[in-house]
Amino acid sequence: MTVVRLGYVAMSMNLQNCSPSQTMTFAKFKTIKDREAAIQKLERISVSNLENCLRLLKHNKGNGVTFFRFSSKLIPLANHDELPDWNYIKPLKWKLKEIGDFLEKNPMRVDFHPDHFVVLTSSKPEIINPTVKTLRMHYTLLKGMGVNPEYRCVIHVGGAYDDKEQALEQFIHNFGLLPRGIQQMIMLENDDTTFSLHNTLYLCEKLSIPLVFDYHHYLAHHEEGENWEEHWERVIETWRHSNLPLKMHISSPRDEAEYRAHADYIDPSMFMDFLTKIKGSVDHIDCMIEAKQKDNALFKLLKDMAQYPEVEVLSGARFKIK
Repeated sequence: MTVVRLGYVAMSMNLQNCSPSQTMTFAKFKTIKDREAAIQKLERISVSNLENCLRLLKHNKGNGVTFFRFSSKLIPLANHDELPDWNYIKPLKWKLKEIGDFLEKNPMRVDFHPDHFVVLTSSKPEIINPTVKTLRMHYTLLKGMGVNPEYRCVIHVGGAYDDKEQALEQFIHNFGLLPRGIQQMIMLENDDTTFSLHNTLYLCEKLSIPLVFDYHHYLAHHEEGENWEEHWERVIETWRHSNLPLKMHISSPRDEAEYRAHADYIDPSMFMDFLTKIKGSVDHIDCMIEAKQKDNALFKLLKDMAQYPEVEVLSGARFKIK
């Protein structure tokens, strides 16, 4: 028996005017002649994003959802090279505390997944420095919310730069230079084009990083002869030191022509095929839905799974598979 908890990503299809990812380009920023006024506008956008983030958490509470991914675009231009003097956290402390207070009263698993430009496989400072700044921003946001940052930020391994083995070793080197708190924040995900489950497990085992298994990515990209089932116990072992349950990503291909693209909803038979093979191997697994229809995809998947006789739906957007 395994308990499965479902979560969704960043946005709701059911709340109006509730984007947590409102932004302003630097080109627009520069058109505002008064720099202080421009920064104040950035801060107003950031406050609005955080207010919408809190609305999303309240929506989750009302619908029994206890697993959620924050938008990584909460603070526009937070790490821009032209704004090194902007202390963006100071004016947002009160709003971050509101979110933290809500989460303390209504416990949910929350985390981040920064964009693909967060790369630790490069030797170039112009790539590594923004990566470190972005990771530090996520760490600071979590601390500001009072959320323990440990294992709250999923990243991909990065680019191979025409030498996958060298890129893996460069990742190890760069990871060693990160502050300990940021190291402990990171989870790694196998990707759909370059670094397979085998490659990602190599890093996770060497550096004691939990592996977030992406089933769709595995189906789209794996090494010849690689079988995820043979490595599943190794995936579980990467979570041995975590107080959080094992986490995975679930999505479905849009179609055969665009296999790597995410569909609007989750194919329940595809998901059930995975769950049937892992049930009983862990007591609990958290499954983050990556689908275009966001929370609607979660609600539909929960209904779809309830049709299977071996599934018992529980509270908290969870179900038990026997």
